[in-house]
Amino acid sequence: MTTNFRNTVLNGDCIDLMRQVERNSVDFILTDPPYIVRYRGRDGRTVANDDNARWLKPAFNQMHRVLKPGGFCVSFYGWNKVDLFVDAWRSAGFNIAGHIVFRKRYASSSRFLRNTHEQAYLLAKGDVVPPAKPIPDVIDFDYTGNRLHPTQKPVQALRPLIESFCKPGGLVLDPFCGSGSTLAAARDLGRDWLGLELSPVHYETATKRMSDDGRAAA
Repeated sequence: MTTNFRNTVLNGDCIDLMRQVERNSVDFILTDPPYIVRYRGRDGRTVANDDNARWLKPAFNQMHRVLKPGGFCVSFYGWNKVDLFVDAWRSAGFNIAGHIVFRKRYASSSRFLRNTHEQAYLLAKGDVVPPAKPIPDVIDFDYTGNRLHPTQKPVQALRPLIESFCKPGGLVLDPFCGSGSTLAAARDLGRDWLGLELSPVHYETATKRMSDDGRAAA
């Protein structure tokens, strides 16, 4: 039995949880999945399932199933695993419609190069209509301090994506919602939202953030 969840955060494996979501019921997906790079922050925090790609294809298969025909998905990805991500997206049935660079004012790491950007692909399901006012493919990316999550994304960088690719009242899904930045951006813009999170700790953070008492943290 499938359920059309709205304005809630669910704790569990996103693949299993998405199987409970109605087919073709989500208007837009914006997500920051593990980059498959064995990430460890300066404070020692890690990201669940960042050490394997077993979840990658099943997760995007479910995302394609629940997304409405003509809908868009924006997915962050790890540049050094781009072959795995592109294969998963195309295997699920997504078409690549664009690429977005998030410009940082700081370097998150440095080895051969100073890493001063994040990146995401714009994916499309079926025949899509371009937005009335296309946004730039370079977006400024402020530093969050990673206070709520080891790879926390800034809400202000996510708002233009939701505003462009999801109509007011539409449902925004984030299957890897972390601390809830996507959900906070959707709520700010008058969109419904659904967050899925594997970690009980981050689930509690996102739930608190999306409650009335957590509005100040958004």
